[in-house]
Amino acid sequence: MSAVQARPEKPDPSRYRRPRAIPQPGVFKTSRFLAGLRATGIALWTLWLAVLNLRSILAKRGVTPAVTMQWHKMTQRIAAIDVRVTGTPIRDRPVLFVANHASYLDIVVLGALLPCSFVSKSEVRDWPIFGWLAVQQRTVFIERDPRKADRHLSEMKQRIEDGGCLVLFPEGTSSDGSRVLPFKSALFQSASIEFPKTGQIEVQTVSIAYNRLDGMPMGRALRPLYTWFGDMELVPHLMGWLGLGTVGVDVVFHEPLRMADVGGRKELAQATQRACTQGLQTALHNAPQPSSPIVQAAS
Repeated sequence: MSAVQARPEKPDPSRYRRPRAIPQPGVFKTSRFLAGLRATGIALWTLWLAVLNLRSILAKRGVTPAVTMQWHKMTQRIAAIDVRVTGTPIRDRPVLFVANHASYLDIVVLGALLPCSFVSKSEVRDWPIFGWLAVQQRTVFIERDPRKADRHLSEMKQRIEDGGCLVLFPEGTSSDGSRVLPFKSALFQSASIEFPKTGQIEVQTVSIAYNRLDGMPMGRALRPLYTWFGDMELVPHLMGWLGLGTVGVDVVFHEPLRMADVGGRKELAQATQRACTQGLQTALHNAPQPSSPIVQAAS
């Protein structure tokens, strides 16, 4: 099931320009019927999987990575999300994925590709419905208390030892999808985790780009139909894009790094931010990455 990001912070005028993004009449019209149909389909699919995995849910263990991937893949189909993948994600050794964050849809996109748990702010746990979904995904909830850092690292390590991987959004909030905000080095403490056989955990950068609508390039003006940031309301935003056509998302997996390779948390944050920015800008211009053929994501 899906983890959900903490509510984005109020927009900083120096960081964003007010989006002119809501389509003009006659250009892109949201179908309320289609939105309702898709929302109902996702709700029924969620309920069905919950019934099948009731024992794990009642035991408060969350469901397995295989089940969460199954949920995300079907949700993508119902919601008409078309994902293209460039590069190869690490699957055979401990890994921390760090990605830019533009929408709650990032979780559905990555959750269908990776047997992962997400790292989220602790407040999300108490959200109605979405908090429950985050718990089923086995989200690692981080509290703003330095005294609990060791416990958080231990929990992250356990998630990986249980056969999954971790996904971190180091911007700390969501953006407008046209840029990558500065990565917060404090969030890279988890990159210090070590394992007996493989050593320090590897960090693989991921760029996520919302760049197509019904197969046509999506410019900056239309991107906020799918990206969620600033003071946008969740339910109207959700029902808006559910009533549109097929959104195209490019996901770029970059070469992995270890914190020891670059020096420390600050250097790792800078290196991964540069890679993420390069991948995002290339994908937004619909150009394939060098020597990495784009393939259709498995469903």
